[in-house]
Amino acid sequence: SHSAQVVRYSALLGGIFYGIVHRRTLQSQEDVKKEAHEYERKEKLIKEAREAWQRKQAGPSSGVITDPEDPKFDLEKALAQWEKDA
Repeated sequence: SHSAQVVRYSALLGGIFYGIVHRRTLQSQEDVKKEAHEYERKEKLIKEAREAWQRKQAGPSSGVITDPEDPKFDLEKALAQWEKDA
């Protein structure tokens, strides 16, 4: 009958429309996840670069022990190092 076909086509078109909308929703959720992941990756790289820069700023480790509490502390070497750094 004619009304059965109308219902069938309405259901078919409704299903297609729902599928398109649902796919777009899933795609946008996936895009958001990708953006968040990329942001986290960049944040991690920035943090690593900052830590590397701070290590570089600390200067090359001269091996001179500047902690007076350390048993291997050598006052002359420490003074020479502090003069060089100043």
